[in-house]
Amino acid sequence: MNPMNKESREELQEAVNELDTCCENKRKSHHSDEVKKNLISRLNRIEGQIRGVKGLIEKDTYCDDVINQISAIQSALNSVAKVLLEGHLKSCVLERIQEGDLEVIDEVLVTVKRLMK
Repeated sequence: MNPMNKESREELQEAVNELDTCCENKRKSHHSDEVKKNLISRLNRIEGQIRGVKGLIEKDTYCDDVINQISAIQSALNSVAKVLLEGHLKSCVLERIQEGDLEVIDEVLVTVKRLMK
């Protein structure tokens, strides 16, 4: 693991602060603590899989084996996206429709098209 130097940490913190500031009035998700924990756990596993693929490439592992691992990672990411999409539809989208904001339907369609690429 490559630790960040102080300058990099400060730049990262500034970027996070800017993001927080620019997004103060933006919508937020409504995930329960259980769902967040599940998603974070899945993402941690995916992160480990990605590090594993990097190691396979560094070791000159047979290409087909690496591609199979990448396929497994893509499947795992799709599963995370499905959980997020379900929660989004049941909470955020439903709320906005109830508020009369029908633009959310177009937003969801764009999102689904992106996921289906």
